[in-house]
Amino acid sequence: MGNKLDKKLYEKELAKLHVELVKLQQWVQQEGLKVVVLFEGRDAAGKGGVIKRITEKLNPRICRIAALPAPTEKEKTQWYFQRYVAHLPSAGEIVLFDRSWYNRAGVEKVMEFCTQEQYDEFLRSCPEFERMLQRSGIILIKYWFSVSDEEQEKRFLERIKTPVKRWKFSPMDLESRNRWAEYSEAKDKMFAYTDTKHSPWWVVPSDDKKRARLNCISHLLSQIDYNDIEYDTIDLPELNKEGYIRAPIEEQAFVPQKY
Repeated sequence: MGNKLDKKLYEKELAKLHVELVKLQQWVQQEGLKVVVLFEGRDAAGKGGVIKRITEKLNPRICRIAALPAPTEKEKTQWYFQRYVAHLPSAGEIVLFDRSWYNRAGVEKVMEFCTQEQYDEFLRSCPEFERMLQRSGIILIKYWFSVSDEEQEKRFLERIKTPVKRWKFSPMDLESRNRWAEYSEAKDKMFAYTDTKHSPWWVVPSDDKKRARLNCISHLLSQIDYNDIEYDTIDLPELNKEGYIRAPIEEQAFVPQKY
């Protein structure tokens, strides 16, 4: 793709996108929209990074992240989509799924966490499930983050060697390399069944993290019609401290000033 994006340019453009994301958030709340955004892709493809940049300036009560753990024994007996339905938005909410029901088409299939029958049923029912969501008024947007083998290896090594990133590396990451071909085949089959006209997959090339974040956020903003919100003029009143006597400051415990 060429040279990586300049950091100053990236920060400048990200700041502009943050302003637009806040406008979108307020519009979603005002109009009672229901927005679901799915983030899928290979391990270390940058899904978490873009989710973090989307949410960092937004109200967590309006825009929230759904990152579900492995299913419990009880959940394994439920209708497959059931535990995801519980995290869908109400009116005026945006939900970002950091991985989603597509676990069944990827890791569960490759790692044999589900049966062939369960996998086949997922491929049959998923497009209809997504049509049901859209018919109910949910705006559904799906992103697949694509990363080259070389860049993925570089990021895995960085996770292993960097203390603050070590927690990101898991045994599943090792398996993702051991079963690279199986994951590739599973992704291709998933796209064949679920990359539909009414619910397409949007692929985000992510070898350059900064470009991937800007491109994804910019595209997300383009998928929803929104307008600026007119705010009322606010004049801050003077503080009214009449009748207040502060407790002795020496009676309070303060954090040591180490810096």
